[in-house]
Amino acid sequence: MKDLLKLMDLSREEILHILDTADQMKYSLKHNIPHQVLAGKTLAMVFEKNSTRTRVSFETGMYQLGGHALFLSGKESQIGRGEPIQDTARVLSRYCDGIMIRTYGQEEVETLAQYADIPVINGLTDFSHPCQVLADLMTVREKMTRLEGLKLTFIGDGNNMANSLIVGALKCGMKAAIACPEGYEPDEKVLAFAKDFGADFQLCRDPKEAAVGADVMVTDVWASMGQEEERAKRVAAFAGVYQVNEELMALTNPGCMVQHCLPAHREEEITTQVFEAHADEIFEEAENRLHAQKAVMALLMGGAQ
Repeated sequence: MKDLLKLMDLSREEILHILDTADQMKYSLKHNIPHQVLAGKTLAMVFEKNSTRTRVSFETGMYQLGGHALFLSGKESQIGRGEPIQDTARVLSRYCDGIMIRTYGQEEVETLAQYADIPVINGLTDFSHPCQVLADLMTVREKMTRLEGLKLTFIGDGNNMANSLIVGALKCGMKAAIACPEGYEPDEKVLAFAKDFGADFQLCRDPKEAAVGADVMVTDVWASMGQEEERAKRVAAFAGVYQVNEELMALTNPGCMVQHCLPAHREEEITTQVFEAHADEIFEEAENRLHAQKAVMALLMGGAQ
């Protein structure tokens, strides 16, 4: 594994190795065990999309691993002034030991990795959010003690989270179901991937159908960053139906957990009652971004095996 661009690139074994390493990172931090495996190394963090959790977790993670993180705003760097991404890749490769980028197009991340001589980590694109889903899988495995055989249901827009959850869940032996309105389906490449898993994947219009027998319920905002102009249209398509609420949770398996990548719009994609009932799981998920990303950085940048 040279880069982390999308979960589709990884084998099941590679995903599980990252999760195992993340567990070790979390244990070490909680028990004050030194794990500065990236001492003296530098991560360039390129942000063309704003962030709270991604920036704080990567920057904190690099510090805890003994390294240093550099924040580069897309608006303030040469990328924002039109420098070709391949030139940025070659320059940063001569200064740093890894690059994390949070941007819009998946093709930008892929091009960056093609020209960089150092590992590239996808911090988020419109297509994929691999670091978040690694944290989600870590959290599910912590609570449920396994992934194999569980059913994960996603309610809402077939966005980057839906794309990555479907791939990550199916690769790890889970069943995956998504309920979304017509016209808001996951990416065609993801649907083609999921088709090979037969009955283990469901694409539904009715959230109740998708919720039946779920062990993990996941949702996300109806309008992601960069889709603000579509908000009114999206609210009309999702409101009143595509919401994780008490009625939907009643159809799931006993002990079903809830995940949300945050920020959450209470009373839109999730009710306040459901959110607060599962807040410990949701904020454990948020914390696990730190541990999962430390695992990715350590494995890619030479600090772990």
